[in-house]
Amino acid sequence: MGDDPIREWILSEGKATRITRISPVGGGCINSASQYDTDAGSFFVKTNRRIGPSMFEGEALGLGAMYETGTIHVPRPFKVGPLPTGGSFIIMEFIEFGTSRGNQPVLGKKLAEMHKAGKSAKGFGFDVDNTIGSTPQINTWTSDWVQFYGEHRLGYQLKLALEQYGDRSVYDKGQRLVKSMGPLFEGAVREPCLLHGDLWSGNISSDKNGEPVILDPACYYGHNEAEFGMSWCAGFSGAFYDAYFKVMPKQPGYEKRRDIYLLYHYLNHYNLFGSGYRSSAMSIIDDYLRMLNA
Repeated sequence: MGDDPIREWILSEGKATRITRISPVGGGCINSASQYDTDAGSFFVKTNRRIGPSMFEGEALGLGAMYETGTIHVPRPFKVGPLPTGGSFIIMEFIEFGTSRGNQPVLGKKLAEMHKAGKSAKGFGFDVDNTIGSTPQINTWTSDWVQFYGEHRLGYQLKLALEQYGDRSVYDKGQRLVKSMGPLFEGAVREPCLLHGDLWSGNISSDKNGEPVILDPACYYGHNEAEFGMSWCAGFSGAFYDAYFKVMPKQPGYEKRRDIYLLYHYLNHYNLFGSGYRSSAMSIIDDYLRMLNA
């Protein structure tokens, strides 16, 4: 048993006496996933043969924090650990998915309820660094949102683009934007809200009752509007936003800040997937430099 910590946990703390079936689950490009069926119910297990437990520990802390708000449905994390042959695993609640991606107004309402309930007294950040895709995401606690977003979100991605591609143009213009973006946030309430952090269509589903489920987070405490940074590939409807803003009212200047939150994810996609995303990032930077006369 000691050679298989996943089986060991399931047959002890998981309260199962036997594992009846192990089935591969598709969908992820970074980790392998399996469904473990047992006489005590099913478990969802992700493994990574190359990366130690820190990535899954970050995911488990994020899932746990979202679960604790008692708002939106997320898989409850149970156990993270190293694999004896190298790599790591996470065991979590198995959720039987429905056929749709969930009811948009209900998703908007539940997400807003999570943002309202999940607050931090430590400021902006998270207890551990985690990953956005496979890119490190730095979550050092910071009291000021504009400083946190400029340094640990935009600044980190700009530095990666310079190191990876030697892209001095994106870096220099992006740093000008970081230094001059303060006025975009004037008049807006900026509270540290618990964010999923990577909310695109692939991380949104529904359970068999049609209730929205969100998965694979990159959690941190941030300005609630940053949650919409992946909206360009999330498919949020007008009904989603209407329901969201009924619970978390729209802040002054929301429209002019929208693209600053898209920029983080466009830069991350540029760093992860290459030059196809550069023009989108550069266009946003140039537009803001004009708007801010920077």
